[in-house]
Amino acid sequence: MTTPRRACAGTAAIAAALASLVLHPGAAASEEMDGDSFLEEFDRLDRSRWYISDGWTNGDHQNCGWSAEEVSVENGRLLLGFSEGEAAGRPFRCGEIQTTARFGYGTYEARIRTPAGSGLNANIFTYIGQVHGRPHDEIDFEFLLKDTSVVQLNVYADGQGGNEYLAELPAASDDGFLDYAFVWEADAITWYIEGEEVYRIDDPAKLPQNNAKIYLSLWGTDTLTDWMGPFTAPQGPVAMEVERVAFTRIGEDCQFEGSVACTAGTGR
Repeated sequence: MTTPRRACAGTAAIAAALASLVLHPGAAASEEMDGDSFLEEFDRLDRSRWYISDGWTNGDHQNCGWSAEEVSVENGRLLLGFSEGEAAGRPFRCGEIQTTARFGYGTYEARIRTPAGSGLNANIFTYIGQVHGRPHDEIDFEFLLKDTSVVQLNVYADGQGGNEYLAELPAASDDGFLDYAFVWEADAITWYIEGEEVYRIDDPAKLPQNNAKIYLSLWGTDTLTDWMGPFTAPQGPVAMEVERVAFTRIGEDCQFEGSVACTAGTGR
């Protein structure tokens, strides 16, 4: 188990909360259905499973607007882009997708390659909050792309955060694809990188209680410099690439070879 490093307190916690205020039209926010186990390998973008964020921002801290133009599927990979161009009144466009359904206890997995760049944030996380009529619960992998040798792990339960840790990666997140996973159980959340446990929280007060949507996004900031570094505009378009996303309910069949749902003993 890699020993994680504590992230900067205060600013990081506030920034993570701001980044997770998912403000979007009610059509996307009103979904109440619970999701089944799934394996997504992006031969196409299944619009019954995924909603594309488009035409708004998450707050003043964000220097880009969510744009459907920054979401595409090519050669079995989801591309979430960041590029110059106006969106939602901001000078840059950025990409995000979110599930239409909500998910609970189980194994969450993704195979990702990020770009690099100070002031950029790539992520996969679960989120539910006031916009959905629920308390703020969240479980994160956040790649602060000023330093691609680490990833920040975090959890919010009923709006309470302050659990940030930086876990070292076996290779830089922009050098190639790595497998990221967390297992959310009733008594613990455990994070994995390349199948190896890197962090665990088992304090009941820190564990979410509400089913949540799955989000993947790439975005930037001009203002959250203590957390994400001074923004440096990329020299042309950049993208977060995703080869696979999977969710496996506790006790259900593993969905691909090497799945953490099998190796961690939570699947069958």
